[in-house]
Amino acid sequence: MRTLLTCLLAFVVLSGPSHAATKPNIIFILADDLGIGNVGCYGADNYKTPQIDKLAAEGTRFTHCFTAALCGPSRAMIMTGRYAFRNGSSNQDACMVMPNRELQLGRVFKSAGYKTASIGKWGQLPGEPGEAGFDDYLRFNGSGVYRNKKEGKTEKYQVNGKELELVDDEYMPDLLHEHVMKFVTKHQDGPFFVYYPMSSVHGDLLPTPDSASGSTDLMADNVAYMDKLVGKLVTDLEALKIRENTLIIFMGDNGTGKGMADRAAIGGKVLSGMKGTMLECGGLVPMIANWPGKTPAGKVSADLIDSSDFLTTFADLSGGSLPQDTIFDGQSIAPPLRGEPGTPREWVFNQLAAMWYVRDAKWKLNEKNELYDMSEAPFAEKLVTGDHPARAKLAAVLAKLNPAGGIPDSGDGTGRHANKDKKKKGEEPMKKPETPPTKPLTAEEQERAAKFDKLDEAKTGKITRDYYTTHQSDAAAAAERFDKYDSDKDGLVSRGEYILKGKMPRK
Repeated sequence: MRTLLTCLLAFVVLSGPSHAATKPNIIFILADDLGIGNVGCYGADNYKTPQIDKLAAEGTRFTHCFTAALCGPSRAMIMTGRYAFRNGSSNQDACMVMPNRELQLGRVFKSAGYKTASIGKWGQLPGEPGEAGFDDYLRFNGSGVYRNKKEGKTEKYQVNGKELELVDDEYMPDLLHEHVMKFVTKHQDGPFFVYYPMSSVHGDLLPTPDSASGSTDLMADNVAYMDKLVGKLVTDLEALKIRENTLIIFMGDNGTGKGMADRAAIGGKVLSGMKGTMLECGGLVPMIANWPGKTPAGKVSADLIDSSDFLTTFADLSGGSLPQDTIFDGQSIAPPLRGEPGTPREWVFNQLAAMWYVRDAKWKLNEKNELYDMSEAPFAEKLVTGDHPARAKLAAVLAKLNPAGGIPDSGDGTGRHANKDKKKKGEEPMKKPETPPTKPLTAEEQERAAKFDKLDEAKTGKITRDYYTTHQSDAAAAAERFDKYDSDKDGLVSRGEYILKGKMPRK
């Protein structure tokens, strides 16, 4: 009897804690330019997404998830868990020169013992995924890469630092799926984390392998193929028998693109806002979580979420650590993902360029002190004049955040570009130092100095435009950065210019 009891106790000790301590695998799917009006379970009139709808029916669909209204700032908020006025990512170009140390998503999982992969779009973030905590990566240049578009010109992509070229019969969304499953299969014993920023459905859209000849609705075709790949991912996880311990989060990176916004209707109504705008559906995106046996099935949640929450949530779920000396803006949504009571946010914050707003469940206040009644969102937002209790409440939130006191926007005001104001005719170009500033370098400047020294293989203290662009993943974006850094317009960027990003030296 004693021997049997000892064995039973040993079984409890060995099996119970081991099961409780199992960390979930996590796959974070980020669709490109997919708004709520493009997803069936959100009521889309013109798009069918049966696989994503099934993911929602068997999991939880969130109706109030917000992120920045453009790709780069949105991804920066996800990667850093910080608002743009803290990390400097208020416009597309600024995201690419954001300090690498801001990128914590891969690192938080690495600190918890996860194997990590980034598979898909990366170009609007600084450096390479391998420099930001990802063990394995596939990345393509730019956005909306599907096939070779022009005869004699191939699309290039990188796999763990090695540059490859698409062949004519290859389809990038399929390559991404294959790479995801290759990584997952290799690390199926877990735990693993996959950041899966899809090419779909960013323009310029091309026919999918399933498009009918002469199809006139490439957006619907691409949404359908993206949906098919989501279903295929679930099926492949089930075949590996790891679906039960894998949390899948599916999300859009911003609202529907301008050219497609009119058809992104729900119940016959066009939505308020689109990609690039500060209206509701510039930043309101689909978000679905599915973790079998954990996330409540069939639930529709109106909890407020903004995309700074994901980093904090993933630290909670994985047991990973974040720097203690950094302010993170996220609030963990791990409890509802586990089917437990949580404490929902009272408000979300959103920023693009020097535009921002804070929004609660009913009201929105922007940087101009304009108050909007959101009771008819996502179809309308009504301006409220005069005093109102909501104005004071939300103004207090903005006062505490103080976005105007953070890193100022360096762009042209749209969130899309850096400031490209041309010099006045006859104006003398600003002279920049050819050596680093004499005052001690900040941590960011030290990091940039190290990057320059790595680039400057010949140790001349200067790099040419051609050399710089050919050593960056996105040549067009790199050319724009080079022109910004080249403050004296001599066709070369010195070490000092690179460190200071073309700004005047510190005094």
